[in-house]
Amino acid sequence: MRHAPLTTMLTGAALALALASTPAMARSHQDKEKAASQYPNATRAEPKLDLTSEKESKALNEGLAAANSGDKAKATQLLQPIIDGSKSKYAKALALQGMASLAYNQGDLKGAINLLQQALADGVLPNDTYFQLEYELAQFYLADQQYQQSIDTVEKWRAEGKRETADSYALEGNAYYRLQKYPEAIAAIKKAEAVPGAQPKPSWNQILMAAYAESGQSDQASQLAQQQLSSNPNDPDALNNAVAVLMQAQKYPEAIKVMEDARAKGNLKTEKEYVNLAKLYLITGQNSSSDPKSYADKAIAVLDDGMGKGVVTSSYDNYKLLGDAAYIGGENAKAIDAYKKAIPMAKDGEAAVRAGQLLLSENKYSEAKGLIQQGIDKGVQHTGTAYMLLAEAKRGLKDKAGAIAAMHKAEQDPSTASKAKAWLQKAGAE
Repeated sequence: MRHAPLTTMLTGAALALALASTPAMARSHQDKEKAASQYPNATRAEPKLDLTSEKESKALNEGLAAANSGDKAKATQLLQPIIDGSKSKYAKALALQGMASLAYNQGDLKGAINLLQQALADGVLPNDTYFQLEYELAQFYLADQQYQQSIDTVEKWRAEGKRETADSYALEGNAYYRLQKYPEAIAAIKKAEAVPGAQPKPSWNQILMAAYAESGQSDQASQLAQQQLSSNPNDPDALNNAVAVLMQAQKYPEAIKVMEDARAKGNLKTEKEYVNLAKLYLITGQNSSSDPKSYADKAIAVLDDGMGKGVVTSSYDNYKLLGDAAYIGGENAKAIDAYKKAIPMAKDGEAAVRAGQLLLSENKYSEAKGLIQQGIDKGVQHTGTAYMLLAEAKRGLKDKAGAIAAMHKAEQDPSTASKAKAWLQKAGAE
């Protein structure tokens, strides 16, 4: 499944696990429901509650409180006997919800879903509690990656409860996005934003941007990302999301401008942000036939800035990137220095060979030979090219036999075989 590279992950669900409370007796709960129902227009008829035992009501209250505080042992001790032996379906249903909450908090999503399904199936919960649990079930389905079940459940919740909330449409949009149904995800998030009194959450825009990007609407995604950043200029998530969307749309100059504006304001805080900006300059430079050096110099400046501030660490990847930028920018001495710093941390020989190649251009054959051989021994992607460089270093050292031996190695690599053979023929060593 392909997703937009948003820097903040879209969470499965923001679960509000407030457990339903129960009064001492069913009659008082029923009176309370009538007084302030959250679902006054529900199509579901209010059932007659059957909890009449004060002792059981007390145990239920204490068990739910324990579940809400995460006290599994106490909650299980109080709630499991109610599930196993109570004559009250209402008490059983609430006890099942309490155990579902515990299961969820322990990462047992399927167990939590099963318990909530049982609680709803009993059919004796008052509407406010019933629909609260049904909505939680939709959230659980989303968290368990049962996306269509989540959509079906939240649509049933709206249809039967006759209630529309912004969060319910946002949940549906999230599920549609996970199913790669991007037009439906966009429509659901827009409905969420249009609900009177809605307070849009950052995650809604993340889903909307990702859905726009995945459906090929890169301009809308970029516009939304930059609007979000304009509204929250100091928000690192807004910055990273804007950059990610612009990069996916291959709007590299726009992404660079966004990041440079942030750097000027002191809002580049992480190593990843500095490294991404440097990479953006190099990518843009590679696509520019007129002035790649200018972009490489800017990449160097960004990395030097980050390293000077202690944000960009002294890692292999970062020194290799600095070396590559300096190499492209024609700053050989700086490139060699960066590659040499990368070599001790390297898992392969790429940096060593690249440093050796630059030393060759400066006629430093002995040092070049040692680094190139070190790189070959450690492993490189283009073995034939490395051996051709090694041959040039040995030729510079007047080691004709060594140069010929290296060229014979290059001849064994299909990518350099023809060039190596031509060199050998010219040298009379074929």
